[in-house]
Amino acid sequence: MMDRDRFPVDPWRLVETRPSLDDVGVTETIFSVGNGYLGLRGNHPEGRHAVENGTFVNGFHETFPIHHAERAFGFAEVGQTIINAPDAKVIRVYVDDEPLTLDVADLREYERVLDLRDGAMRRHILWCTPSGKEVVIDLEWLVSFEEKHLAVMRIDVTVLNDDAPVTISSQLVNRQDGEDIYGGTPGSGKAGAGFDPRKAERIAQRVLQPDTYWQDGDRSVLSYRVTASGMTIAVAADHIIETANDYTSRRLIEPDIAKNVFRVHAKAGVPVRLTKFVSYHTSRGVPAGELVDRCRRTLDRGAEFGADAVFAQQREWMDAFWKRSDVRIGGHEDLQQATRWCLFQLAQASARADGQGVPAKGVSGSGYSGHYFWDTEIYVLPFLAYTSPLWARNALRMRFLMLPAARKRAKQLNEAGALFPWRTISGEEASAYYAAGTAQYHINADVSYALAKYVRATGDDDFLYREGVDIAVETARLWATLGFWRESDEEDAATFHIHGVTGPDEYTTVVNDNLFTNVMARFNLRFAARTVREMEVERPEEFRLMAERLGLDAEEPDAWEMAAEAMHIPYSEALGIHPQDSVFLERELWDLENTPAVQRPLLLHFHPLVIYRYQVLKQADVVLALFLQGNHFTSAEKLADFEYYDPLTTGDSTLSGVVQSILAAEVGYQDLALEYFLDGIFVDLADLHHNASDGVHVASAGGVWTSLVSGFGGMRDHYGELSFDPRLPKDWPELAFALRWHGTHLDITVRRDELLVVAEPGEGSATFTVRGREYTIAGGEELSIPLDGQGPVKPGRPTLRKIMKDSRREDGSLLVASVPTPTTSIPVVTGATPIAETDAAGPA
Repeated sequence: MMDRDRFPVDPWRLVETRPSLDDVGVTETIFSVGNGYLGLRGNHPEGRHAVENGTFVNGFHETFPIHHAERAFGFAEVGQTIINAPDAKVIRVYVDDEPLTLDVADLREYERVLDLRDGAMRRHILWCTPSGKEVVIDLEWLVSFEEKHLAVMRIDVTVLNDDAPVTISSQLVNRQDGEDIYGGTPGSGKAGAGFDPRKAERIAQRVLQPDTYWQDGDRSVLSYRVTASGMTIAVAADHIIETANDYTSRRLIEPDIAKNVFRVHAKAGVPVRLTKFVSYHTSRGVPAGELVDRCRRTLDRGAEFGADAVFAQQREWMDAFWKRSDVRIGGHEDLQQATRWCLFQLAQASARADGQGVPAKGVSGSGYSGHYFWDTEIYVLPFLAYTSPLWARNALRMRFLMLPAARKRAKQLNEAGALFPWRTISGEEASAYYAAGTAQYHINADVSYALAKYVRATGDDDFLYREGVDIAVETARLWATLGFWRESDEEDAATFHIHGVTGPDEYTTVVNDNLFTNVMARFNLRFAARTVREMEVERPEEFRLMAERLGLDAEEPDAWEMAAEAMHIPYSEALGIHPQDSVFLERELWDLENTPAVQRPLLLHFHPLVIYRYQVLKQADVVLALFLQGNHFTSAEKLADFEYYDPLTTGDSTLSGVVQSILAAEVGYQDLALEYFLDGIFVDLADLHHNASDGVHVASAGGVWTSLVSGFGGMRDHYGELSFDPRLPKDWPELAFALRWHGTHLDITVRRDELLVVAEPGEGSATFTVRGREYTIAGGEELSIPLDGQGPVKPGRPTLRKIMKDSRREDGSLLVASVPTPTTSIPVVTGATPIAETDAAGPA
């Protein structure tokens, strides 16, 4: 899927052997560096021909009023979008006053590397100037994982064959509001111009209001207050030049730019090294002047450590990360490279989020406006919980801190408890389109699911009983009031229903009894009831404080359990599947097989009302429920549901392929599972959705880990019990991964005939099952468990034609597929055969 001449296979590095202007935005994303707080896009330091010269700080945003064409009570009122922070990456090199510009330079050597082993980006160039001077320019930079607010950049310039004047211009530039010397309005080079709801909003007025700006020697400082949100930011840079050549320096400071320029009389073969320490600090309430002081302290520590020490520290940090997080695929170095790139992106998006959320694009781009979604809880938190539990707890604390805003939102929608926003930065709902936004109530259950998964994996009851219980109780309260009881002659007892919601599939909105929502709400209600009851027994004093704090009534847990037990789970006896919602099967089928490629993704080519009339999915919905709550479905049900929904799923969302891969592996479509996995693992590296320029698809990267560990590795943790039932692809000799289970580090290797488990010496024991048989391993032990095959194997893939073949709804009507096209004719159906089907404007 990648040009392997330009991007050769290397299991520990992403390497580019030649630059290109054809995919600048993509390479800016895939070579970005960050730590979860601060992110630097992979722009070339010369600052030319960028799609988005981006520097992003998690949670640093501007607000703006949402203008609805028609307003209604409770609509989201305030939009939020991430701000392009002042850019410190600019380091321009001139030789004989000729600037290095990659598009016209005579490059005799070029290599750019994102080193996954030590967390740094490096670039090597041999440049032959128009006057014949050969110049080696080596650049490296990183964003520190240890020092959250620190980035280090280092450039070495050596003229090999002659003396020459060399100038290095290091800059800080406010790109959000201004223009650099090459012109161009902020964001004007952004790829894919035109309508695309996945891109960030653009604000016309000035965003960053200048505060303090000054220079002191080779230290430069810019600071700002954000116009509407009131946030503040300071950025400061130190410069250290090392060379045996003579040099002079000059400085320039203005509100939107700072320059430190070094003019060197370079001798042949005598190198020039410039090291740039950069610090960013932001706040929602601290004056900019205080942030400047913090930047000073960060830079002072950086200078005290030295760049070499910071790079060495980064390598030590990465060694520890890979020990607990690496996934090894035997015999496939291309997949190994892509896997490690995805895992590294998860670290870059979450490691130092430190109580902020994990944005959909991490800190690698402005896509989705820097918002936090449910993607984090379902696709990223499992990886964090099993490999870096502290990061998972920090991400969950973000949801705890959002509870006041979530309670306010629930009241606006006439419900008890709390309702988390579908997309947000500040905690307020920022989705202007409620049908595919606020209506996704399942976010509440997703957050509680992630909380439960974290507690089960770690045993961290302290967090659960101190803060997590508030999330569990308040989310359960919402379901208890949002749902309602209904008695029917067809039912033996009253059932509990949830109406007017949207599930994960955004091509089907505001429906009744969405299966995913009901199944996950049932989990949420049971988890909350169990948590408060266990807390009352095990931590009575903390229970008392919680009950007072939340006003918990003693009868609430009973009500939650009753609703959970009576939850309506849609099922079609005629088709033998679980309908996605109560009326999903009444719609006709969208014929995806005959939909022109130019009309994909559907959301960019069809009005939502057109899409809503069909059985067609943007992303896995029922199938995701089958995975997350797989212990509540039989193997036969999973197979039937997967075969029905797979041909209806467009894959227009990057969240889909990884989930489909997991279920395909479980039910036996093993070749298809690998196909979906490849789509997920290369979604950014090969730009499969044509929007990688907006930033990394972090949830998809998290899904890659889950596809490997839960899909091919067969790991599940239902009821807090660790189990394995592997599905190793037929041409993979082995798959190895690490898990941390209740404080015990486990290294697990899956081969075709065995599952090998090794427990870290000096740690406690762990209990798990393999295909129903229980095992216990103690620290320092090794268990080899024989495997008889890799599960069922089914050839090919499910098709739309198989769905339609003799398939009838409960009312006896046949399922019919079509593609919406403009027409003036009226489709006619004689018997069971549709007439003028291809001319139909809607379902034939």
